[in-house]
Amino acid sequence: MGIKEKREQMCRSSISLKISGKEEYKPGKTRFGGRPDVPFDFNWPVFEEKDCDGVVKIVPLTFLVQFNCEELVPYDTEHLLPDHGLLSFFYDTEGQPWGFNPDDAGGARVFWFEDSSVLREADYPADMKEDIKLPAFHMEIEQKNSFPDWEDFSEIYSCDEEEFELLQMETEAEEQEKTKLLGWPDIIQDSMAVECELIAKGYYLGGSWENIPKTVWQQAKATALDKWYLLFQLDTMEESDFSMTFGDCGRIYFYIPREDLLERRFEHVWAILQCE
Repeated sequence: MGIKEKREQMCRSSISLKISGKEEYKPGKTRFGGRPDVPFDFNWPVFEEKDCDGVVKIVPLTFLVQFNCEELVPYDTEHLLPDHGLLSFFYDTEGQPWGFNPDDAGGARVFWFEDSSVLREADYPADMKEDIKLPAFHMEIEQKNSFPDWEDFSEIYSCDEEEFELLQMETEAEEQEKTKLLGWPDIIQDSMAVECELIAKGYYLGGSWENIPKTVWQQAKATALDKWYLLFQLDTMEESDFSMTFGDCGRIYFYIPREDLLERRFEHVWAILQCE
């Protein structure tokens, strides 16, 4: 079997998202930014952020985006997402945790509000900075096939990177949106599934990985790519008079174990930031 056939076998369905045009508030609708729709007893998520001197400050997470799950049903061809309720994503855009430290837990949160009828527009926390209150934008939704980048493909198959990239250029006639739900990630640095698995086991990945036992490393490489799925990928954004960057022209990636996704355990999401 050639590279093209192997790559096609790894195809996953993705929901491409194009953020464009400011949008007025509509209860329970899919949108980027604005104020989230939440239950009355909702506590805005915060993160204990440490500076380089070890001083801890508590910061509210930025509300990024919410998805009306019923609106996504026609595009979720693999039926991985809930078919009702509201899925909301938060992230510490001020500190921008990279996701290579177990202490980054809590720097990104995902909530599934199952009953949309009991939600109301949230108030911002009193101590929330203005620059992390994002304007509301409309999102255009489209189903697309998604294929792995070389960094993920090479975790399973041995192949020449240059040959693989030539195939990508031949088969991807149009540039895909870099903000999306599901599918394969558009990788800037390295494959992230193994990182998610090792972080979940409590390993710090910010320096040398020599502290990781060989058996743990091998087990992670053998299983992580099938276990950890991309849930949401958000690209650096420039729209109208608004811009939001992650590192140097980077992206944030929300990963979740496939089993937890199917069981709707969104508290098990892990976020990673990659940039140039």
